[in-house]
Amino acid sequence: MNWQQYITSDPEVLHGAVCLSGTRISVSVVLDSLAANETPERILEQYPSLTAEHISAAIAYAADLARERIVPVPA
Repeated sequence: MNWQQYITSDPEVLHGAVCLSGTRISVSVVLDSLAANETPERILEQYPSLTAEHISAAIAYAADLARERIVPVPA
């Protein structure tokens, strides 16, 4: 998945937060919803301006961030 097509950051939109293209919905909103066990279908119902590709892009973006940054995890 080429998440770059679906994710943007603009200082004029949500103070530069990373958002899903064509929306004012931050990637973190989608990731938080998924982490709270919301289904992609439910997220699409709640945010009709999103597409399934936006959700896939948010996951791919998070996966790339996880590869780039090491966060200490307790043993």
